Amino acid sequence: MSEATLREQIEAQLKTVYDPEIPVNIWELGLVYEIKIKENNRIGIDMTLTAPGCPVAGDIIREVDEKVRNIEGVSEVDVHLTFDPPWTKEMMSEEARLELGFL
Repeated sequence: MSEATLREQIEAQLKTVYDPEIPVNIWELGLVYEIKIKENNRIGIDMTLTAPGCPVAGDIIREVDEKVRNIEGVSEVDVHLTFDPPWTKEMMSEEARLELGFL
């Protein structure tokens, strides 16, 4: 499988993970900062949350890990949570801002 195809599959899975408090997926919210495809299809994901004290942080990270790990060919997943840079509404896609009434 090509790296581009694997990246598309990862992005598709990330679009199925929702912050339970916001009806928009984490990809459209701009919470995923980087996807790294390493040797042997080890996947590194740098992401953030809308707020550092997010009560469902563990659930979101676990769901990201499980969904990406279930993609055929993925050998390992490392989800790295960061708050640098802090998330802002400007990181959302135009579609997400429209859905949440920010446009």
